[in-house]
Amino acid sequence: MSKKQEENQMNIELSEEMSLGVYSNLAVITHSPSELVCDFIQMMPGMPKGKVRSRVIMNPQNAKRFLKALQDNMKKYEENFGTLEDPKTEIPPMNFGTPNTMA
Repeated sequence: MSKKQEENQMNIELSEEMSLGVYSNLAVITHSPSELVCDFIQMMPGMPKGKVRSRVIMNPQNAKRFLKALQDNMKKYEENFGTLEDPKTEIPPMNFGTPNTMA
């Protein structure tokens, strides 16, 4: 490893619980002048409402860095696994096409 690579390395702790991650199939993003709030939500078929599984709050500069990093990673993903179709711009139905359940 070169000296430059060693200088750019970070020591980051990842707990076992956090390493499991959470599943999200919907994200809701809101913002103020000083922060962006990303709520990662899990919606399940037949369930009347989704649940926020994770909330990430960041300042606009870090959000822009995150956007660029995500774009770069998606480009690399598509180079390896093929181009993904752009999702429809309309908001998908929240009931997954199944009838609502009653408790």
